Amino acid sequence: MDGTKKVAVFWFRRDLRWHDNRGLYEALNSGLPVVPAFIFDRAILDELEDRDDARVGFIHSELQKMNREIGDIGRSMDVRQGKVEKVWKELLRDYQVVQVYTNRDYEPYAIQRDKKVQSMLAEHQISFHSFKDHVITEAGEVEKKTGGPYTVFTPYKNTWFDIIGREGGENCSLEDSPFLKYYPSEKYLDNLVRIKGTGVPKLEELGFSESSIKIPSRVVKQSVIKQYGKNRNFPAENGTSRLGIHFRFGTLSIREKARKAASLSNTYLNELIWRDFYSQILAEFPHVVDGPFKEKYARIEWINDTDDFKAWCEGKTGYPMVDAGMRELNQSGYMHNRVRMITASFLSKHLLVDWRWGEAYFARKLLDFELASNNGGWQWAAGCGTDAAPYFRIFNPHAQLKKFDKNLHYVKKFVPEYGTDNYPDPIVDHKLARERCLRVYKEALDS
Repeated sequence: MDGTKKVAVFWFRRDLRWHDNRGLYEALNSGLPVVPAFIFDRAILDELEDRDDARVGFIHSELQKMNREIGDIGRSMDVRQGKVEKVWKELLRDYQVVQVYTNRDYEPYAIQRDKKVQSMLAEHQISFHSFKDHVITEAGEVEKKTGGPYTVFTPYKNTWFDIIGREGGENCSLEDSPFLKYYPSEKYLDNLVRIKGTGVPKLEELGFSESSIKIPSRVVKQSVIKQYGKNRNFPAENGTSRLGIHFRFGTLSIREKARKAASLSNTYLNELIWRDFYSQILAEFPHVVDGPFKEKYARIEWINDTDDFKAWCEGKTGYPMVDAGMRELNQSGYMHNRVRMITASFLSKHLLVDWRWGEAYFARKLLDFELASNNGGWQWAAGCGTDAAPYFRIFNPHAQLKKFDKNLHYVKKFVPEYGTDNYPDPIVDHKLARERCLRVYKEALDS
């Protein structure tokens, strides 16, 4: 490596793609040759419970793919593992770094990590440049007219549309908004440094192994998006995009998908706006990481029966829609969104198990786990989040089954023993569980 040549480093994190990458685009147009770097952060890897975690395997395979793509033009990525600050000290020894570029990550750990790295770089007079790429709008961009963040989705969404369109001018279509601008980073890859990279470390060197879980395709038929509003609530249908993991790790451009969704399905576009909403909730109200958004809900007396929780995790509650969802999650790393709401409501309200237990289990198992969306969804289901509806909305699993899987196609796929003597009896009576939940919540909130 030529340590005498001044370079910029682009630090990949949740943006594993060469195309339409905002921070990479800015780096490649900085006038400096660019080192493309990725760090397998041991602080994150060492916390993972499963050595065959499919998400690590996915990141690994995507980095290999990216490295092959620039290998065709004689370039290579610099991929390392270790504690982030230590790896950055190594990078500064190996290159004459004068600028660092990256895209912003909004999770609390990432914010603190970046502050430490930025401070270390500043000691060496190295500038640090971060950009918005993972979301369409970030905290502070969609606010009330009186100032401050929205805490209810519908008015947030209405203002979101107003701002996205207004920024493009009076006659601007949503697709042409500056918020959805295309950054052709892939056109400037010749500006990457010619380095003899060591390639991507083997998965085994990272302490992980291949997973049997299949990663959903990043290619989705337009018909799925067009019919999204009609089919999205039926788990047996091929009615959702399954793109969550690609949004999570940035193997797709959120701006690109929003541009397409704007012309195909407002319902699908709404799902992308939910991502923005929960991201700004996490940024503006960081206490949600460890506790309820509505802080008075911290007074709820959870039962937290470990046997009930185990039955829920294994999909053996005696409620077929709940069990099918949990088994789908355990087998595939995915759960249909309608079923996520049903399973989360069941755990927190029927079983009175602390929603944070369920949130942590989803965080362990979901391929598309994002702290902001996972936390927001669980708090919504538990009634302690941003939702304007009262806490006494409790999903009836029987009614949900009849409405969204009346022919039992979804249930039979994941719970083949349903309807036989091998299927367990319900671990709790719906009517009694509902009454108990209402009583416990009311006592907590009235105290």
